[in-house]
Amino acid sequence: MFGKTTIANPSQNYISPEEYLAGEEISPIKHEYIRGEVYAMAGANDAHVTIAGNIFALLRNHLRGSGCRVFISDMKASIETADIFYYPDVMVTCDERDRATPNFKKYPCLIVEVLSQSTEAFDRGDKFADYQQIETLQEYVVISQKRQRVECFRRNAEGFWVLHTYNQGSEVHLASVNFHISIDALYEDVSFAENAAQEKN
Repeated sequence: MFGKTTIANPSQNYISPEEYLAGEEISPIKHEYIRGEVYAMAGANDAHVTIAGNIFALLRNHLRGSGCRVFISDMKASIETADIFYYPDVMVTCDERDRATPNFKKYPCLIVEVLSQSTEAFDRGDKFADYQQIETLQEYVVISQKRQRVECFRRNAEGFWVLHTYNQGSEVHLASVNFHISIDALYEDVSFAENAAQEKN
């Protein structure tokens, strides 16, 4: 359905959210949707997939039986107020309303993105600004694949986002889901030397 990764003239080629969702059901590749335009998603490298898989598995084990659910990469986050659908690397929702929408979630409490060279500026900038429009979101976490570094942006009682940084030797705390884990566990099986070599190629 999607012939281009971006649309040159949105006024003539605007794709509605309904058309986008229908297209994603049959598309062989994933696309993110930003105000009528679709963007094909690139594949991920070894470190990216390993880190996302690690935090998904750890959160899945932690949340089992709690009523909260954790999703990895193939589940869309809907930002209705911004007319956007993103595919977070990992997302947690504890909201019963999200059971009504099997193809996307509107009320996550936690979103995690693993940074890559091509997406880091966007993940820290416009994407974070868009995610902030989700009223239920309590924490936005970005994880480096260049070194052991986790940045957790946590919404405080006044609605301001406060940065909590975790580095080598730290215990990572995600307050939204009452989760504590060593940073070593998040980076298990990640080779920074191999990742650096891949990014140069």
